[in-house]
Amino acid sequence: MRDTKVTRLLGSSAVQALLVLVALVWITPLAGLLLSSLRSERDNAAGGWWTSFADPAQLSFDNYRALLADSGLVQAFWNTVLIAVPATVLVVGVAALAGYAFAWLDFPGRDGLFLVVVGLLVVPVQIGLLPVAKLFGAVGLFGTVAGVVLFHVAYGLPFGVFLLRNFFAEIPREMLEAARLDGGGEWRIFRRLVLPLGRPALASLGIFQFLWVWNDMLVALLFADGESQPLTVALQSQMRQFGSNIGVLAPGAFLSLVVPLVVFFAFQKHFVQGVMAGSVK
Repeated sequence: MRDTKVTRLLGSSAVQALLVLVALVWITPLAGLLLSSLRSERDNAAGGWWTSFADPAQLSFDNYRALLADSGLVQAFWNTVLIAVPATVLVVGVAALAGYAFAWLDFPGRDGLFLVVVGLLVVPVQIGLLPVAKLFGAVGLFGTVAGVVLFHVAYGLPFGVFLLRNFFAEIPREMLEAARLDGGGEWRIFRRLVLPLGRPALASLGIFQFLWVWNDMLVALLFADGESQPLTVALQSQMRQFGSNIGVLAPGAFLSLVVPLVVFFAFQKHFVQGVMAGSVK
């Protein structure tokens, strides 16, 4: 019944008009950034990005060619990929294993350990910056891509374990017991049964983690050096050195923005299922 009410509400003309208006409000800055990235610095200084509708000849890919010719920004882009992808895969993989263990395996201290995990959710990132920086400096990880990845994994795991444990706990016990009676071991049950059922939650966690790591600048500013800095830090450095260098900043910012959008829309279906899981009957 709740599902029917939600569907009826979303199908009303007033709600659809409101959703279109919200979508336009969110899309307008993205469109402005895209058009600004396709205009020269002189055109951007002479007028706003909307003037390109009256003069499409302003638009070209010269800024992107210059961006691709900048080895520093290209390296920063690949550094971002090398940080975001492993940090996301490790968090989803380890959190899935730990979430299943906390949800369905009996071992000494399980509830106490889970309370520790929940407690770590409220620890601000800023508290760990200085001690972790000293630790990474002692072991040779400071200023490296691996150090940034490990920091993101450490701070992403508590939320990931909490999310997946709660999702896996909703799987009917009878289903798991039937699998065990059929001779399935824990690893096979986890791989063949739990992971397919948990795909929406895994996709949601992956999207959250990827967006957080990809857009991060605080951790990268402290833990990455000039050779391992991601795109966010590189663009901030360009802004500090050259002021309003829109010819570099606009295409770089759009490139930094479009990758998370592609990832989100690629997993949009699973993300919505994960968010709505358990909210309607």
